[in-house]
This record gives sequence, structure tokens and C-alpha cells, in this order.
Amino acid sequence: MARHSRDKPVSLLPFGLGLTKPRHFLGMLRVIWENRSNLPYAWRVLSRGVCDGCALGTSGLRDWTMDGTHLCMVRLELLRLNTMSALDHERLSDVSSLAELSGSALRDLGRLAYPMRRRKGETGFTRVTFEEAFEDIGQRWGGCSPERTAMYVTSRGVTNEVYYMAQKVMRFLGSPNVDNSARLCHSPSTVGLKKTLGVAATTCSYKDWYDADLIVFFGSNPANDQPVATKYLVQARRNGARVLTVNAYKEPGMERYWVPSDARSALFGSQITDRFFLVNVGGDLAFVQAVAKVLVERGGVHQEFIEAATSGYEDWEKNLDDQSMDDLLAACGLPRTEIEAFVEEMLAAEKAVFVWSMGITQHAHGSDTVTGLVNLGLLREYVGRPGTGMMPIRGHSGVQGGAEMGAYATAFPGGVPVTSENASQLSDLWGFSVPDSAGWTTVDCLEEAGKGNLEAFWIIGGNFLSTMPEPENIARALGKISLRVHTDIVLTKQMFVEPADTVYLLPSQTRYEQKGGGTETTTERRVVFSPHIPGHQVGEASCEWEMLLRLAKAVRPEDYDTIHVDDAAAIRGDIARTVPFYKPIEGLVAQGDQFQWGGERLCTGRTFGTDDGKAHFVPLTPPGLGEVKGEDAFILATRRGKQFNSMVQKETDPLTGADRDHILMSHGDAKRLGLKRDDPIVLKSRAGRFAGRVFPVDLAPGTLQGHFPEGNVLLSSGSTDEGGGVPDYNAEVTIES
Repeated sequence: MARHSRDKPVSLLPFGLGLTKPRHFLGMLRVIWENRSNLPYAWRVLSRGVCDGCALGTSGLRDWTMDGTHLCMVRLELLRLNTMSALDHERLSDVSSLAELSGSALRDLGRLAYPMRRRKGETGFTRVTFEEAFEDIGQRWGGCSPERTAMYVTSRGVTNEVYYMAQKVMRFLGSPNVDNSARLCHSPSTVGLKKTLGVAATTCSYKDWYDADLIVFFGSNPANDQPVATKYLVQARRNGARVLTVNAYKEPGMERYWVPSDARSALFGSQITDRFFLVNVGGDLAFVQAVAKVLVERGGVHQEFIEAATSGYEDWEKNLDDQSMDDLLAACGLPRTEIEAFVEEMLAAEKAVFVWSMGITQHAHGSDTVTGLVNLGLLREYVGRPGTGMMPIRGHSGVQGGAEMGAYATAFPGGVPVTSENASQLSDLWGFSVPDSAGWTTVDCLEEAGKGNLEAFWIIGGNFLSTMPEPENIARALGKISLRVHTDIVLTKQMFVEPADTVYLLPSQTRYEQKGGGTETTTERRVVFSPHIPGHQVGEASCEWEMLLRLAKAVRPEDYDTIHVDDAAAIRGDIARTVPFYKPIEGLVAQGDQFQWGGERLCTGRTFGTDDGKAHFVPLTPPGLGEVKGEDAFILATRRGKQFNSMVQKETDPLTGADRDHILMSHGDAKRLGLKRDDPIVLKSRAGRFAGRVFPVDLAPGTLQGHFPEGNVLLSSGSTDEGGGVPDYNAEVTIES
């Protein structure tokens, strides 16, 4: 098919003056001012370190996808966390006033620099030494049944070395209850990809975007979460690719974007998406099934590939035949003409890449939707060939590697299933007995805490009060745990929940401060070395993997030699012998060192990671098919604004113009209800209520969007994806009259 540049300017006004958009260059000046006290170190972090923001994997100011400088506001907004000095620890003596501060205000206080302890009944924290802390932690932890202890690891710049040591220490201490933030975002992707392709990561590289005829984003907004990816998209469009977006909201950043490091785009902007398909919240699987149904009817499937390299097609097709097209259209909220239009795009594309994110996975049926996306891609053999792929795009730098390191309740390192045989092999390799049962997921841990069954909880980063449904219930659950240990670089609200007995705050180093450096694994399976950048030490802040070893020694000093390592290089050597496809990690020693496990793409040569070596079609039925929703009920989705995970960085989203209390509503619904912009509105759900203001936008009718974490009070706990264990971050709501 002939390929022509599709790059189109979107404004004749230079730099998009007068339009709602990020002001990148002003933002850069502000970042320079905020980091003015430590600019030389800030520059070394940017020019030498691996980005601790999203998982594109920029090393220094360059990457492995295209030439030129790569620097985005996500990374710059996080820079202050790496350059700031210590907070005034006297303020922790009474946490009542601190608990009222916002997350951003807490971060602005400065870095956590010294170990702090608070006992039940005390108004705040008292400074202690690391020796005092670990002597007490060791005694308390050692007195707990291992099954009643747990560990959680966030993605906040955490390296593979920390993830690996977290899971190994927990298993050394006899507990399988270790999990990480990948559970809350892409665990359904792991399940869906494993079920269909036998792999647990993206099958392609970003460079495949350049060869693709078609790139489709499902429930994903890289303009907000992975801004450098917009530069890739601009180049892909110049190479002739068409871009489609399947989403409930016509995201402005996916409609047009100004790439600051591309002169033409920075001046006049770039069109990103050729066509939007505004599906209902949660209607993506019904949309995919409807598209597949028409594609099969039109004879648009690659029959030879299906017969030669897949299994289960007949059962899948029969299941699809039994689903009413009218029901599928009603569930996805689109007319058949839109389905036909999407099919035409697929028929015209010999090569395509499907990209998805939280809008797909954070549903109670997330695993099924991912499976459905792969089913659809298999119909056209959009996998294993240049310019094709299935890509769960990662928003945080540590989550891909975290799961692969085994910091996962339901898998050993390398994604190996938790079985007695595999546990025995690890026991022989590591020299201690490894638990042979799956552990508590993140959701399980918090539920068990609420029941009084969790006695000791080690929490690396994160903030459950901002990332989980029904935050008041989460606070009550945390307050029932006898021993909590929070290791972090800054203060978060969850630290101030009064403990059932004792809570410790242990100061952590950033990835750049850790001697021996560390590694991260990017979205495209690239393991990249980030060197130690000397010149910034905050108080007594310690490397997290070293603190984890101190925990192991404090609890089991008699067996400590079996788990001790001398340095970060030794951890990488241990990873290399434990996870075969990570073998090259032991050779990463300097800036720029990297390898891409599996090569440029997986599933090449029509060979898949399943037991029979074939791709598997899996029959699916969308949830609620045939049900009729009441006219007064809306489905609310939680969305991010100008933030990094739960770290809100701006009260107004520069991409949309919406404030944190705005509720996005379709123009049609707003007109029907007699509402206009900024009118007050109160939403009620089974879990709670939220008072905000109306913000009319191009949104699927019958759906609403509110910001995360503010809108989490409307989310109900207890609804999780059966396969991946991710909570449902959506809710059925009504408008209070």
C-alpha cells in the first residue's frame, strides 16, 4: 500500500498561543527555577540517568527509538524529588496538621532524611537510629507468623535490583505475600497475553510504529502519560501510518499535540489521531467483538495464518456468532457505521500495532478485554512481524521489571508459575526453603488487614489512600496492622494513619543515589543501566535493597549468609542465574548499557510461548450484554490529570483545561440535564458521594469522568478483575437532585 506523510499542522498561531495546551518552554523555565539550588546535580541526573518517569526508557537525553534529544515534562516535573534537601523533621512530632496537607504540599516539605518511629497513642514521630529501628522491627516481625506478614513495592523510580531483593527477602522470611504496583495497572495485560500468546510483555518495539500502516490506541492517553511517545507518533504519521483512538473521551492531547523537541511540531502543532471511536466506559470488549464479527463476515481474516499457527478459532467463532450485533452495539454505544469504519481501517492495513493502557485494564473484566484485543489482532496476524504488535504501554518506569523480578504474589522471578516443583528448584538455587503457594495480592493484603489478619506490612513508596477504592476503609485497615514500615523519599498521607502498635518511616535513596547503580525494564522489554550519580546525599537516606537485607538479618540472623550480597552488581549476577532471559543483566555496568530481552519483537516465525507453540483464540462474552441501563444512571471512569500516578502536580490539566473537581460530561447529556460549564453537581454511588462542577466535553453519552484520586470516594471495593486482581476503577453513579 502506498505510504504518504500524514503530518498535518493544527494551528497557524506559533506555539499554539491562545489554545488550551501545555506550555512546555515556560514549564521548563519553572523547573529550572525550582531546582536552582542544585542545578549541577539536576543536569547530571538528566544527562546521565535513566528516566524515573514513564517506561519509555530514555537514557540521558536519548533513547533507542529515534535520533535527537528526548526530554519531557513528566521527567522534569519529577526532577525536584531528586534535588531537594531534607524536610524539617520536627514537624513530624505532631502529625495532625500534616494530615490536612495535600500530597503536593507534603512533597514540597522536602525529603525524608532520618528514621522515625510512632507508637500507638503518640501524636507524632520521634527520631531513632537505624540500629534501634531494625532491632525492634526484627523482634516484632520475627514474632509474627510469616503468613501474616506482607510487602508492597511501588513503581516510584524503583530499580529491578530492589524488586528482586524484595521478593527474595520475603520468601527467605517464609512469606509469599509480596506484590507490586503492576498489580494495580497491567496485571490483566499479563493474564490476557499469557492466555493468547504465551508471553507477558509487549510483543514489539516502538520502532514498529514507524513501519505500521495503522496504530490503534485503546483506553490510552500517551500525550499525558508518556509524552515522548507523541514524538514517535508524529514520525510514524510522517512515514504514512494512520492513528485511531478508541476511548470514551476525545482526549485533546490525542487530537493534537505540540512536540517541543521537534521544530515544526513545536511551532504549529501536530495532528495525532485520524479518527476517534467514542465507546462507552467498559464497552471496549463489546466494541472489539462487534469489529471481529464484521471482519469475519467481510472475509477479512488471514485464514492461512489462522490454520497454520493458531488454535481454538472454531470455538471462538461459534461463541461470537451467538452474540447479537444489536446487543454488542448497545453495549459499546456506537452505531454499526462506526464498526464498519473501523473494519475498513483494518482491511486497509497489512501491518498494525494495538496499544492499550489503564482504560482497558482497570475494569472488573480487564483480562477479558485484553484477551479480546489480542483475538482481534490475530485475525489479521498483527503479531510477530515488523510493523505489528500487541503493546500494553507502561506509565511507570519500574512496573515491567517488578513483575519479572518476582515481586508478584502470583509468580516467581521470570513469570514462572508458583508450583511446588518450581518452588523446589528455587530452593535448591537459593539455598533456603521457598514457599510453594501463591501469596496475597495487593487487594488481598488490604482486605486481610481490614479483618485483622495482617500483623506486619513493609510498604515501599505508594499511597494506598490515593490509589485504592473507598479510601476511608483503607485507612481503617492500615490502622489495624500492628507493625507498619514505610520506606520512601517523601511524606505521604498513609504514613499518618495511627498504628495499632508501631509505625516506622525509613528514608530511602533515589535510584540515582544508589551506589553501584541500578536497572529498569522499559515497555519494550529493554533492560537499561542507570549509573550512580554522586553529589547528593540526604541525611541518612539508605538504599532500599540494603534496608531489605537488614530486615532479613534482623529477623533471621542465623541464616543471613544464604541471602547476603555485597553490592548491586552481585544482585544482578543473582538475577542472571535465576531468570535465564535476564542473563545479560550481569554485564550492565555503565551508562548506555542495555539489552532487549526477546529481541526486537516476540512471536516471530509464528512461534508462540504457549504449550503447543500456537496462538490461542479464546471465546469471550462482554459483561452485561443485553442489559438496559436506567436513564438516570451514569458510568463514571476515573482519569488522571496533570499528575504522575497519584502525585498531582497541577490543579488544572493543561491538556484539557479541567480542574481537579470537574466532572467531565458529554455535551448532549449536559444539554439534556440543563447543565453548563462549572455548574455544581453531586454524584452518588454505592460507596459515597462527590461534589464537583460540570465540564462538558466530547464524551460518550451516558458516561462521566472524574479525576483520580479525588473521585475514588465513589469507587466500591470488592470488585476486581478475576484474572489479574486489579480493582475496578469505575462506578455506576446517579446525580443527586
